[in-house]
Amino acid sequence: MVKRASNIPTGWRLVVCGLLLLASCPLPAHAEGAVPHMARLYLARLWPGPLKLDPDVDLPVPTRISHRHFTTQYADGVKAPIRRTLSASIPAEFSDVLAFYRAELPKLGWQEVAGGPMVAAEHAELSFTSPQGPVSMKLDRSKDETTVELVQRNTEAAAKANFLPIAGQARLIFGYLVPDVASLAINDQIVKIEGGLNHPQMLDLPPGTYSYQLLVSGHPVRTDSITVAADEAWALRLSDDESKSDRVY
Repeated sequence: MVKRASNIPTGWRLVVCGLLLLASCPLPAHAEGAVPHMARLYLARLWPGPLKLDPDVDLPVPTRISHRHFTTQYADGVKAPIRRTLSASIPAEFSDVLAFYRAELPKLGWQEVAGGPMVAAEHAELSFTSPQGPVSMKLDRSKDETTVELVQRNTEAAAKANFLPIAGQARLIFGYLVPDVASLAINDQIVKIEGGLNHPQMLDLPPGTYSYQLLVSGHPVRTDSITVAADEAWALRLSDDESKSDRVY
């Protein structure tokens, strides 16, 4: 793999979010990864009957799967995860997977948000409230399977980390190692970056798409754009590589 050399002095490396730790939660070898395509066609026959909830994982997923992957995001000094995600492929009919989640999630204390679901023949977008915070879920149909994308956010943990934006807005989190040399140009304003390790700055903006530019000693270093929605928080990537900004809440 070829790595691009940076044209920024080593001492000026960006700490986009020094308090964030992104961890993937590995599954046992027999559960992680994808099952070959031909084998997927037989999984439903091997497990007849209704879908059953896997009791050994943190986010709800049936035991009948061909692939699943979890991620967990933490903030420095906060024990509980800020955000957890699940991606899974389930060899079952779309209607069966939808019925499974609508039956099992209330048993966990999750309640579907009234008036929020969008359900079509092979696509659904659902919202839930959980004891930890809001949950969004997308179901789709792909290659004889039903795919699940689930995101759970922990409101209390995000508040402790100062990640919660003003209601109805989105929060950007950013920082720079060396003080008094960098600034962020975004939304027709220039934000001076104070700098320093583990001293991220926050900026709340209305939902939308924004172009932004990092200036170091008055010179542009990176230009990019980001799309944010209400009540989200993002770690804004300002380094000169191709890394993407991370949604952290």
